[in-house]
Amino acid sequence: MQIGYKLFAEGLSPAELVGQAVRAEQAGFDFVEISDHFHPWLDGHGHSGFVWTILGAIAARTEHIALATGVTCPFLRYHPTVIAQAAATTALLCEGRFTLGVGSGERLNEHVVGRGWPPVDVRHEMLRESLEIIRLLWTGGYHTYRGRHLTAEDARVFDLPDSPPPIAVAAGGPSAAALAAECGDGIFATEPRADLLRAYHEAGGSGPAYAEVPLAWAPDEETAARSAHRLFRFGVMGWKVQAELPNPVNFEAATAYTTPDDMRAAFGCGPDVEAHLRVARQFTDAGFDRLALINAGPDPEGFFDFFHRELADPLRALGNR
Repeated sequence: MQIGYKLFAEGLSPAELVGQAVRAEQAGFDFVEISDHFHPWLDGHGHSGFVWTILGAIAARTEHIALATGVTCPFLRYHPTVIAQAAATTALLCEGRFTLGVGSGERLNEHVVGRGWPPVDVRHEMLRESLEIIRLLWTGGYHTYRGRHLTAEDARVFDLPDSPPPIAVAAGGPSAAALAAECGDGIFATEPRADLLRAYHEAGGSGPAYAEVPLAWAPDEETAARSAHRLFRFGVMGWKVQAELPNPVNFEAATAYTTPDDMRAAFGCGPDVEAHLRVARQFTDAGFDRLALINAGPDPEGFFDFFHRELADPLRALGNR
């Protein structure tokens, strides 16, 4: 079992994110995971820095903590040739500590280039072609690829690591889980669903299983729940809503009637270790072995201390049951 820390790229400046990655390494986390967004979820978040620049800075400031995108959509806003180059460069800078997390995207980030928003089955086809292009370019040399949706023309990534970075594919349903097994080296999810891992394993998948665990630390439960509501109320709407809304204003409207009590039902809130373990246990019971902890509380430094002093050991013990 590995424990990671979710860098909240929509709520912090690029410099703050780099500082938190350094602090996460000091606190004993195994990896940091960071989203790849163009827009924040809510207007109040106020940030959404360019992830590949931030990853390069983290690589330069850290020594052993692993890095992962959670997750990059390698088509529409990007082209997979660019992601092949970006991931290879990041892997070189952090000396093999990088995992490329990929997914089929959200309208929030991908519509900005004006290429429309395909239905999910088409996005899965585009994701498959993207991964074929990325892996092709990681073999070295010049390559041309012509798929149903995507084309690469006489492309070569010149700076390649000795071993390509692993790819974890995000899944919100059985078809995406099968895609993760066929085209990825691991699976990534945001819900504690054993059926996703079952579909992944039945399709031949055997890699690590990443999941985001929603927590909110504060000295008292009420403060934690209110902070989670302010920062992460978008997260309780479910993936089908999260993937389809186009702008922060739409998420503001969609969450107008979400309450702190709704957050208590989904997040581990407050200072009690058992409250956090109760949420994490849902994921380990489902079979996930790479837990990226979200801290939706108001005090990141307090959370790092809490993790180091009280939470880390019992959390890791969940993987030994």
